[in-house]
Amino acid sequence: MVDPGVNAGGCCYLLNAGETTYPEGFEGYAVMASYDQRRWFRVPTSFDGEVLEFFHVPRGDLVTYAYFAPYSLDRQQKLLRRVARGRGARVEVLGHTPQGRPLSLVTVGEASEGQRAIWVIARQHPGETMAEWFAEGLLRRLVDEEDELVQTLLERAVFHVVPNMNPDGGYLGNLRTNALGVDLNRTWNFPVPEGPEVALVRERMHREGVDLFLDIHGDERNPYCFLAGCEGNPGYSPRLAALEALFEQALCASNADFQDEYKYPRDAPGEGDLSCASNYVGEVFDCLSFTLEMPFKDNASAPDEVAGWSPERSMHLGESTLESIAVAMEAI
Repeated sequence: MVDPGVNAGGCCYLLNAGETTYPEGFEGYAVMASYDQRRWFRVPTSFDGEVLEFFHVPRGDLVTYAYFAPYSLDRQQKLLRRVARGRGARVEVLGHTPQGRPLSLVTVGEASEGQRAIWVIARQHPGETMAEWFAEGLLRRLVDEEDELVQTLLERAVFHVVPNMNPDGGYLGNLRTNALGVDLNRTWNFPVPEGPEVALVRERMHREGVDLFLDIHGDERNPYCFLAGCEGNPGYSPRLAALEALFEQALCASNADFQDEYKYPRDAPGEGDLSCASNYVGEVFDCLSFTLEMPFKDNASAPDEVAGWSPERSMHLGESTLESIAVAMEAI
């Protein structure tokens, strides 16, 4: 929660920004603004460690400011309806959240003997809305019947996508937790009654199997797109290390926003946190498994002074990831 202030000269203040969960997220950051919540741009911003100040004189009567562009439940429902019309795509409700909202799973492709199972989940942390923009880009491409790469992929794999793991948290405006205060990405090796969202997805994973897994997130501090692998897992092997390197190289080649130089420090052998989704799935299914992070700020490796990191770039990264999946599929 922040305490806003404004003056007549167009300067706005968040007076207690330094008391937020991740104040480092305001360093080098510029506030997002939009007149129609479709086209977003950045406005001049400064942060002194306590107060966040941004300057903007609106052109009209209504302007929206955001830490990152929201992704509404209404837009999610429109996306699910659109995807459900695609050939070979199915939308189902796995179950319901603590507040009774549906937890939706999109399946694209037909399961048969020898088919690989690709899983992508997004927005375990509801404040990381770029994750659902990513999922939209990926899903839109997956149901494009004229996309030759997609059609080749669907001959060999079935995609299971959960575009919003935490609809309650998104509705409530939570940053990292569901309606009952649970961080879903800390319960994968011991699902708790207060976090039924994870239990529902885990159960389906164990029924369908997993050959490749991506958990999509946003990072407040780091101004880069990057992957975190499973090198700390007890079962990590040279085979998985080679698959990780192959996937990362392919994503670097397919999308200029992605890079593999700046990322989280690598876990020491045996020190992977199996309560996190990517570590749990990688260990249990002995598969290629990543957490993919995007910035809230601009992408320092490919800056855009107008929009910074944006919904459009998130969606494009989602689309591009299918190129990397195709490369990895040749080796799995």
